[in-house]
Amino acid sequence: MSSVSKIRAQASRWYHLARNFRAGLAFGKRLPATQLPVTPATPGVLEEYFDEHRTGPGLWKWRHYFPVYERHFSRFVGTEVHIVEIGVHSGGSLRMWKEYFGENVHLYGIDLRPEIHAYEDANTRVFVGDQSDPALWERFLREVPEFDIIIDDGGHMAHQQIATLEALLPHLRPGGVYLCEDVISGFHAFHGYIDGLARNLHATGPGDEEQGRQPTNFQRAVDSIHLYPYVVVIEKRSEALDQMIAEKHGTEWQPFGHKHLL
Repeated sequence: MSSVSKIRAQASRWYHLARNFRAGLAFGKRLPATQLPVTPATPGVLEEYFDEHRTGPGLWKWRHYFPVYERHFSRFVGTEVHIVEIGVHSGGSLRMWKEYFGENVHLYGIDLRPEIHAYEDANTRVFVGDQSDPALWERFLREVPEFDIIIDDGGHMAHQQIATLEALLPHLRPGGVYLCEDVISGFHAFHGYIDGLARNLHATGPGDEEQGRQPTNFQRAVDSIHLYPYVVVIEKRSEALDQMIAEKHGTEWQPFGHKHLL
């Protein structure tokens, strides 16, 4: 294929990506609401804590976050879990995580303001700095080289979220969870970054369907990416993925084949 043909093929791919993006956005806007029972769901442990927390360190959360937390964090309850929280603010969430995860939790708070040193204790260390500054993460990772959970509730700007994800995700332990809050607006630039990142889950490594494909490095590291209203969650793999195989079971097959667009 000539260089001109390659450029044209690449331009065609980007055109179709943009067209499908617009089509998906438009379909989402006209999708009718699902009619659900008006009886509210029973609150979980974290939501109950939030409802009972009326005095002391400030705690500010969107209520629909609590089921997301419990879905992805509950397996760590009662274990020795190491948690990085960016955006300590008034310290209320640090206290909530201690209550939820138990006495074996280790917390590492990150914030711009030196006042957060007031929240340090036997289970909590704090680091003062700008989450978009690589020097902060170099210093942090020298002292805390790996961890189980990352909660980014910091500045909420895309460049800050991207810098944090790229610095910390490689150090997240197998089976660990990265959660970024307040990705508000369908055109938030971090949403576009995550859309590009997620395409790596569908990449095709060497091999084929019959013999199996070799997963890419990204597929070996990342198990899944989840989107919720205002929230992005990435889960690292807890078990090795050595081969991706499309197995055929059964004895009766139609005579016509099928093709995949790869």
